[in-house]
Amino acid sequence: MASERPPSTNTPQAIAAAVSEIAERSSLLIREEIELAKAEVTEKVTTLLKGAAVGLAAGVFAIFGLIYLLHGIAWLLNGFIGTAFWGFFVVAAVLFLAGAGAGFLAAKWLRVGAPKPEMAIDEAQRIRQTLSGDSGGQLEAVAARAQAGQSAEEVARATASEGSS
Repeated sequence: MASERPPSTNTPQAIAAAVSEIAERSSLLIREEIELAKAEVTEKVTTLLKGAAVGLAAGVFAIFGLIYLLHGIAWLLNGFIGTAFWGFFVVAAVLFLAGAGAGFLAAKWLRVGAPKPEMAIDEAQRIRQTLSGDSGGQLEAVAARAQAGQSAEEVARATASEGSS
């Protein structure tokens, strides 16, 4: 079924209506991209917070277990050395070395930075390319898919495999 068009599209009213529709759709796209970015960052932050909470609980249990283990090792070393409290100093030195190593690893892993909404940025770049007519935009993907008779999933898989190689 063919869609019906008004007989004259060169009238000022038709042009104004087209410009208005383009502006509305552009603002809708921008709002949707902002929502996508918010959802993506929220998901990543939530995952990070859950991991931090579980890691904190694991750390508390491990610290209490370590306290009892180290206390036992210190008393065992005191028995072997024969003088009181030297075993505690040896255990303290080992703990300081382990703490320094853990601090180094934590600093290295925390340099990653804040979560970045990569999907939203990629989508915004595609929209910008489509609107500006640059290569790589969504219009080219749709045209290629229609020309090849491929589904959207097949095109997405092919695009992803090209991007990863």
